[in-house]
Amino acid sequence: MLAGAGSAALLAAALTFQSLGYAPCELCILQRWPHLAAAIIAALMAVLGWRRWLALLGLIAAATAFGFAVYHTGVEMKLWLGPQHCSGGVSGLATMSTGDLMAALEKAPVVRCDEISWSLFGISMAGWNAIFSAGLTALWAACLRGRKRVAGLA
Repeated sequence: MLAGAGSAALLAAALTFQSLGYAPCELCILQRWPHLAAAIIAALMAVLGWRRWLALLGLIAAATAFGFAVYHTGVEMKLWLGPQHCSGGVSGLATMSTGDLMAALEKAPVVRCDEISWSLFGISMAGWNAIFSAGLTALWAACLRGRKRVAGLA
């Protein structure tokens, strides 16, 4: 459950940065989904108790978050190309005319996946996410391995 709480904390941090004006790019948003899944899986484990299949799903979610974060970090470092389009969204689509929609799209800020908007000690948000996601992946793996050992002794 600690790993799931870690994913929830990373989600809270991402939303805090977003509320402070750091608009997420397409890859930033993609990285959030596996953390949300891991947090939900941990909540299920809190309700249902330890289940091997839940621990395995948590491990897969955390490893996926790690993979996305490494990919995004590589895009930022220009090690490989990212998606061709990374753009901001437009709200209120249902109530807009075609002309209003076109005007909103032209004014929408483009949030590039290959540019670093914030860093600490030379490490971008995606880089920090990769570091923390690696630790959470290790916690989920330990959860999976640790319970097997305990079950084998019982």
